[in-house]
Amino acid sequence: MTHSGSTKDRLLAAIADRSAVIGVIGLGYVGLPLAMEFVNAGFRVIGYDVSRKVVDLLMAGQSHIQDVADAAVQRAVGEGRFLATTDENQLANCHAISIAVPTPLSKTRDPDMAYVLSAADAIARQAHPGLCVVLESTTYPGTTRELLQPRLEAKGLTVGSDIFVAFSPERVDPGNPVYHTRNTPKVVGGVTPACVEVATALYQSCIDTVVPVSSPEAAELVKLLENTFRAVNIGLVNEIAIVCDKLGVNVWEVIDAAATKPFGFMKFTPGPGIGGHCIPLDPHYLAWKMRTLNYKTRFIDLASEINSHMPEWVVQKVADALNEVRKAVRGSRVLVLGVAYKRDIDDVRESPALDVIRLLEERGAHVEYHDPFVAEFREDGHVRTGVALTDDTLAWADAVVVITDHTAVDYQRVVDHATLVVDTRNVTARLTAGRARIVPLASGPSLGLTAGVAS
Repeated sequence: MTHSGSTKDRLLAAIADRSAVIGVIGLGYVGLPLAMEFVNAGFRVIGYDVSRKVVDLLMAGQSHIQDVADAAVQRAVGEGRFLATTDENQLANCHAISIAVPTPLSKTRDPDMAYVLSAADAIARQAHPGLCVVLESTTYPGTTRELLQPRLEAKGLTVGSDIFVAFSPERVDPGNPVYHTRNTPKVVGGVTPACVEVATALYQSCIDTVVPVSSPEAAELVKLLENTFRAVNIGLVNEIAIVCDKLGVNVWEVIDAAATKPFGFMKFTPGPGIGGHCIPLDPHYLAWKMRTLNYKTRFIDLASEINSHMPEWVVQKVADALNEVRKAVRGSRVLVLGVAYKRDIDDVRESPALDVIRLLEERGAHVEYHDPFVAEFREDGHVRTGVALTDDTLAWADAVVVITDHTAVDYQRVVDHATLVVDTRNVTARLTAGRARIVPLASGPSLGLTAGVAS
C-alpha cells in the first residue's frame, strides 16, 4: 500500500494498516514469541536466524520453544505470514526489525557483544529509509547509541528522520502461566522523540501496554534494575538461609511469618543458586559499565558472590548428610532432581544444578539426574541423559538432591523410597514422613507439623 507524507508518517501508516513487514533477528526464547505476537496482530513477519536447524524446524511447523505451540507456528507458516530464514537479504524487505539475540558474558564477566554487532552489521547492509530498528537484547547502558546507531548512520541515514532507532528490553519469563509477551508491559526508549513515537506505535500494535521512557539509556537501565533487584534480594535471602542454618532456625518459617506483614516486605525464597539468562548475568552488565566509570557496584558484587557460592553450600550439605551415616561423597550415588534453572521449564542455562553436579563429581560421587522437562543436555561438549524416576532409582541413590521443584514430580514418592533427601526448595515441608531422612537447605527445629524441617 502506498502512503504519502514524511518518512515517519509513511512508516506509522504502514504499521497502522498492517502493510509493514516486521523482521525479528534471533528466533529463541525472546524472538520467536515476539514474532508470533506480530503475526497474531496481522503483520507479515520475517524471522532471521543463523541456525539452519532452527529455521528448518520452524518452516516445518515445529517450535523449539516451550512457550510457543507447534500449532501457532504451523498456522503462521501456512497462512504465509511467517518466514524463517538464514538469508540476510530478506531483511531488506522489512519496515521494522527487532533484535533479540543473546548477550552472554565472557569468562572475565565482560559483556560479549558479538551477536549484537553481527545483527547490527547485517541490518546496516540491508538498511533503507523508513526502517525502525529496536534492540531488545539485554545489555549495558549506552549500547544502542554507541554500537547500533553509528553502524546505521554510516549508511548515510539520519536517525530520527530517515531511520528510527530504539531500545526495548525483553521481559520474557519462560513458563509463566499468567504473563507472556502480549500482556507484559513493554518499555521503549528511542534515540529521538520521533524514534520513541515510531517504536511505541510498533509495539502498541501487538502488546497490551507500552511504557515510553526518555532515552535508550533509561530503557537499557530499566532491565538491569529489574534483575539486579531480584539478584540482590535473592542474595540477601540466601545469606539469611545460611544465618538460620547456623542459628538452628527454620528459614522457611521465618520467611513465611515475615511475609504476613502487609507492607514493607516482599517475599523472596532461598535456593541452590540462581540460573537463566537474565538474573545471573544482567547485573554484571551494569557492574562492568560502572567499572569503566571508576565506580564499584558493591551491592551487585556481594550478591553475586553469595549466590554463586550456593551450589557449594548445597554440596557441603550433601557431604555432611552422608558423613552422618558414615559414607563419603567419593563413591556415593547421588540423584539430582531437576536440572532446569527454574520450575516447569526446559531451560538449563546457568542452572545451579550444573554446578552442583560438577562439584559432586569432582568429589568422586556418581551422579545421575532426573528432569521431566530435560531428557538430555549438553555441557562442555558432553551430552548427559536423564534417568527415569522409579522406585528402584530412588532406592539406588545414597542421596537425592532436590534442585528444581518441578510440579510434575511426586515428592511423596521420593521421600517414601529414598533413604536421604537434601531439599533445597522446601518441597518436602508438608509431606507425610516417609523412609527418607530429610535435610533442608537451612536447618531448624521441627514444629511437629511438617516432615521436611528436621535436620
